[in-house]
Amino acid sequence: MSYFKTAMLLAGMTALFMGVGYLIGGANGALIALVVAAAMNIFTYWNSDRMVLSMYGAQEVDARTAPDLHRMVADLAGHAGLPMPRVYIMDNPQPNAFATGRNPENAAVAVTTGLMGQLSREELAGVVAHELAHIKHHDTLLMTVTATFAGAISMIAQFGMFFGGNRNNGPGVIGSLALMILAPLGAMLVQMAISRTREYAADEMGARICGQPMWLASALRRIEAAAHQVPNVDAERAPATAHMFIINPLSGQGMDNLFATHPSTDNRVAALQRLAGEIGGGGAYPTAPPARGSAAGPWSGQPRGTSRSPWSGGASRGPWG
Repeated sequence: MSYFKTAMLLAGMTALFMGVGYLIGGANGALIALVVAAAMNIFTYWNSDRMVLSMYGAQEVDARTAPDLHRMVADLAGHAGLPMPRVYIMDNPQPNAFATGRNPENAAVAVTTGLMGQLSREELAGVVAHELAHIKHHDTLLMTVTATFAGAISMIAQFGMFFGGNRNNGPGVIGSLALMILAPLGAMLVQMAISRTREYAADEMGARICGQPMWLASALRRIEAAAHQVPNVDAERAPATAHMFIINPLSGQGMDNLFATHPSTDNRVAALQRLAGEIGGGGAYPTAPPARGSAAGPWSGQPRGTSRSPWSGGASRGPWG
């Protein structure tokens, strides 16, 4: 049912795109918009990962350049039954992360330097598991296509202003003003609905992948607090991509940021707390890595039902080195 709902939301985005085209150019404009929408879907299907990763200046890392982070992603991907995704690091002080790619075989997980510097290993594992859940649910292509549509609708709505004074070909001055306001708003509302539908599902799946719902709950709290204090300049330039991150990266200083693209963090944490009670993942937030010599987590051979950390070392260093 959730996939059917998401498909309907994407259909609504396409219809909105065609409606904008109709207001600008009548039936011919709607037809052109439909062709453009189809072309955008094809283009983003093959290039979605490169588009977004390039936009955020993400650099690919491997087992040599970021051994611990790479190993963590590999372990969690194996536990999730996924192929090993490519791993990227974004030089950004705001703690955040996203996943992208057209399918699990061509996926990528990107984390910021801020995330690696401010979260514990357990919290980072929860975030990575959440992003792998998006890959497993095939959300990554959907989220990128939605971002492309939203950006295109905003752009074409502004383009419609050039036709505002032409009664025969354009929507008129009043219509143009309404188009500039309502079309991007409608696209944003569809984005919000798609994002919220998928985030709850990814939270649950991610918690099950890492075996500890409270690791993710703690990470969500920490990321949200930092996101309001540390700006993400790249995201502010491209607010249509905000829904791709695990927590909204926008500071809330502009008009585009007044509409939440993510569910309430309080609601997400509450859902994870309930899940922790169901699967026995513990009700306490992670504070420090376990003592040296403790057993590995459920993705490294630990029997199910145990509440252990995936790292056996006692040092409190980050997972990237």
